[in-house]
Amino acid sequence: MTIPLVTDPGLAAFGQDPGWVIALKAVLIFLVLVLLTLFNIWLERRVVGRMQHRIGPNVNGPFGLLQSLADGVKLALKEDIIPKAADKVIFLIAPVLAVVPAFLTWAVIPFGPEVSFFGHRTPLQLTDLPVAVLFLLAIASIGIYGIVLAGWSSGSTYSLLGGLRSSAQMISYEVAMGLALVAVFMYAGSMSTSEIVEAQDTFWFGLILFPSFVIYVIAMVGETNRAPFDLPEAEGELVGGFHTEYSSLKFALFFLAEYINMATVSAIATTLFLGGWAAPWGIEHVWSGANEGYWPVLWFFGKIFLFIFMFIWLRGSLPRLRYDQFMALGWKVLIPGALAWIMLVSVIRVASLEGWIDQDLMVYALVGVLVVGAILVFWPEGKTDEAEPVRDDVPQDAFAGGYPVPPMPAGGAVRGAAAPIDFTRNRTTVTADAEEDR
Repeated sequence: MTIPLVTDPGLAAFGQDPGWVIALKAVLIFLVLVLLTLFNIWLERRVVGRMQHRIGPNVNGPFGLLQSLADGVKLALKEDIIPKAADKVIFLIAPVLAVVPAFLTWAVIPFGPEVSFFGHRTPLQLTDLPVAVLFLLAIASIGIYGIVLAGWSSGSTYSLLGGLRSSAQMISYEVAMGLALVAVFMYAGSMSTSEIVEAQDTFWFGLILFPSFVIYVIAMVGETNRAPFDLPEAEGELVGGFHTEYSSLKFALFFLAEYINMATVSAIATTLFLGGWAAPWGIEHVWSGANEGYWPVLWFFGKIFLFIFMFIWLRGSLPRLRYDQFMALGWKVLIPGALAWIMLVSVIRVASLEGWIDQDLMVYALVGVLVVGAILVFWPEGKTDEAEPVRDDVPQDAFAGGYPVPPMPAGGAVRGAAAPIDFTRNRTTVTADAEEDR
């Protein structure tokens, strides 16, 4: 007995293109990502410069647009150094492992609907899979191994610590990222990226699955090693982290991988939570052709640039987290929160499919709850002019919270200064001299 092969009608448009169309699509994706990286580097330097009241690059090319290209040429001409203690084979392979998966993930990202591509009708997407999102997560995790192996193979203590931090970061935040996407699979009924975009024709999942969206956004910042989660590159204690011993083009590959990964996680967030290439709300009602032709590519990259600006804003605004705070956020907040949200979404989804509650009413109620919660969180608290009186007779416990705080100068020069600390007894003591000065 022959079992008929059942194909997904939503994926029927893929796999039908001639070889030259597939090759041209792949080349165009590669060129777009390289140019996007050059632009993002320029944009970050300009935006951070404006935040810090600096001019930023403005000499090479119009508005300094060629500054990123000049930096790339400079890196290519630098001396290529390989440490004597390094494992040369792994040392050379690690940058490749970091940058190649960054390009591969874009193979299943939808840029738009079907268009006429040099006379051939084809979707604006290289390919698609029934488990495309799992493919994205799997390929993204391979890129982390490039960072881990770079730190291990460098033969440097600082690089090794950066690689270890990266492995812990991968385990912590990829779990939270994967759990954040479970609710999307439940509502879309598919793991195909093109079908998830089609499932958001009424409501974007970023709205009706807002907690999943928030968890994913936090996890994607940690996944890309960006501030305030750039622990593997912490120059304050690790010099440069995993890439301390790299120079010339090998360092440029890590640089390229970081910025492509920023665009990659932004594209995934756009596809799974913000409707993908679909036009923003309201535009399709006043313009019937907003989601036709090549216009959706504009909406898609516009949404990506919103996330890129968020990355830059965070880097220019927030200090780096302490390592224990960073791990506690992943294991004690994001992962339990994602599990609780999945259980709630499962109950709501079953109730909706069984007809126990009205789906539209449920969506509006959820939106109302989110709006009220946002108002309660961001509502400014009333301020009082009454300051808490300073008590000189109460010594400060410098070990409160588990981390020692350097004492203020004793002698009463500063009102309310901390008493000298006796580290041998692990507690604060008040000496007779400090009592007399008070």
